Amino acid sequence: MDDAAARPRVFGTPDSVYVRIVRLTLMEKGVDHDLVPVDPFAAEGLPPAYGERHPFGRIPAFEHDGFRLYETGAITRYVDEAFAGPSLLPDTMQARARANQIISIADSYAYRALVWGVYVERVEKPAEGQGVDAARLAGALNEARLCLAAIEALMAGAPFLAGNELSLADLYLAPMADYCRQAPEGAALLAAHPGLAAWWARMAARPSLTQLGLAAP
Repeated sequence: MDDAAARPRVFGTPDSVYVRIVRLTLMEKGVDHDLVPVDPFAAEGLPPAYGERHPFGRIPAFEHDGFRLYETGAITRYVDEAFAGPSLLPDTMQARARANQIISIADSYAYRALVWGVYVERVEKPAEGQGVDAARLAGALNEARLCLAAIEALMAGAPFLAGNELSLADLYLAPMADYCRQAPEGAALLAAHPGLAAWWARMAARPSLTQLGLAAP
């Protein structure tokens, strides 16, 4: 990607789980990119023109060589197909289905429990001087426990979530797990699932995660 005009751009904030998923995908493909700051929670709101990139006002949005795209699932699959480098979806039909199943679990259940339920309630709110809602935290931990157990069962002893090689499933769950483990209860929950604990250690050593500041002590 020597041509600056064709350099991919990701629109969002560096702390967003879904922005991180897209950036990890680009990094694992070996693709340099630019992060364009867009904060949907800023006091002044989104830039007026951002609606042209994402009509629902979410992040991330993406542009490559004039082609605009939004929705993380679409962006990551486009990146996987558009650029050289290791494929991030398995070769076989069943393994691809397993990867997509785990991505769906992460999207539909794990994100809400691990990030908004455990991390926000136990880490972010106290850091902002707010009290912890013990009932909400307990419910989130129960949901997180179910998610992690289900994903660990689907791994079936493999080193990565969908088999022997890294896939988009790993890149989806990693930013969520990183937030969850910052809560003491979340770290204990991850440690209680040996297959996922070993997976996390494997992921934490990847340059893409360390470059984004994930897996820091």
